[in-house]
Amino acid sequence: MIKIALIGAGKMGISHLAILGAHPDVEVVGVADTTKMVTEVLSKYTNFQCFSDYNKMIEEERPDAVVVAVPTKYHASLVERLLNEGIHVFVEKPFCLNVNDGIALTKIANEKNLVNQVGYHNKFIGTFLEAKKLIDQGAIGEILHFSGDMNGPVVIKQKQSNWRSKPEEGGGCLMDYAAHLIDLINYLVAPISNIQGAILKSFYSGAVEDSVFSLVETENHISGVINVNWSDETYRKMSTQVTIIGSEGKIIVDATELKVYLKNDIVSSNYTKGWNIKHINDFSEDVDFYLRGEEYSAQMDHFIKAVQQKVPNHINNFESAAQTDYVIDLIRNYNN
Repeated sequence: MIKIALIGAGKMGISHLAILGAHPDVEVVGVADTTKMVTEVLSKYTNFQCFSDYNKMIEEERPDAVVVAVPTKYHASLVERLLNEGIHVFVEKPFCLNVNDGIALTKIANEKNLVNQVGYHNKFIGTFLEAKKLIDQGAIGEILHFSGDMNGPVVIKQKQSNWRSKPEEGGGCLMDYAAHLIDLINYLVAPISNIQGAILKSFYSGAVEDSVFSLVETENHISGVINVNWSDETYRKMSTQVTIIGSEGKIIVDATELKVYLKNDIVSSNYTKGWNIKHINDFSEDVDFYLRGEEYSAQMDHFIKAVQQKVPNHINNFESAAQTDYVIDLIRNYNN
């Protein structure tokens, strides 16, 4: 059994707690949150040991691993504290407000040989995983260009006052929303290394942007366009789609469907010349506990298996998350 504690029992924290509580290889040894109402409810209706001070929880329970789901502004200092205690860490996205903090934490985790993971769940969605396999196999040939689109109804009225409206707390469409798409493109295509143009536009917010439009280039000189808007009420929930154009075909992929156009047959019984359309059900793997989507349980399963040394710590580790923070920094600095 892996002894795991949770710090931060907000929306994502509660989701992670539900998955951890049902996991056969996990003993949840503590939940820390500064909101008294949250800890009182958990203490009354669950068997979880609750703490208002995470330091006390760490000292008393000595967990093997900790899931961190607090606002981004607290990530750097909190994660550093845990790593220096020799604790494996899963932290919610985005990784850090300052890209240099992420680089420093990556170094500490690697030096101490500690498992580290950041909550970018797209890499655990079957359609995106299949798209990655096809790209790596060369099914669509040399990648020539890509576009990434992400839309949703997060901020659809003025005068909203919460952490999403505060840049110092990790708010804004670029850091909170576009980070998912940037991380996915870094994974599917190649790490973005250059910004050719960027517009950060506000529709309703005052201090942060509600949209991100950027012309980008990867480290291997593939051009691409990023279009992200979290103020689009024509969407019921977050929608992410990536289109990748290759010399031998094209891929259009989102969380529910994979469309592949091939100019030629490839060595696979699953794909033929012309259009191929696959659904997420063709790729989804069973998980022990379903909550909001298989990907949320799958990412936590991977973290636990990495702690158990059953799988390598190579998906969504601090290094890849720091690359995403770097691109966010590039876009923000270009716009300034």
